[in-house]
Amino acid sequence: MATDNTPKIARMIFGIFMIIIYVGMGILLLVNFFGWENGSWEWLRWTGGVLLILYGIWRAYRQFAGIDSSL
Repeated sequence: MATDNTPKIARMIFGIFMIIIYVGMGILLLVNFFGWENGSWEWLRWTGGVLLILYGIWRAYRQFAGIDSSL
C-alpha cells in the first residue's frame, strides 16, 4: 500500500544515489582508475574529476538542506 510519502522517499533515494555516482566518478577520474594515457588531454581528466566532485557536493548540499524538495 503506497503512502503520500512514496514519491518523496523515491526522490531522496535517487538523489543520494546520484550524489554517490558524481563524487565516485570524480574520484575515479582523479586517481586515473580508467588508465588513460598521460598526454595532452590529462587536463581534461583533472578538470572533469574536480567538477564532478564539486557538483556532487553541491547536490548533497541541496539535497540535505531541502532546497531540491521545492523544485
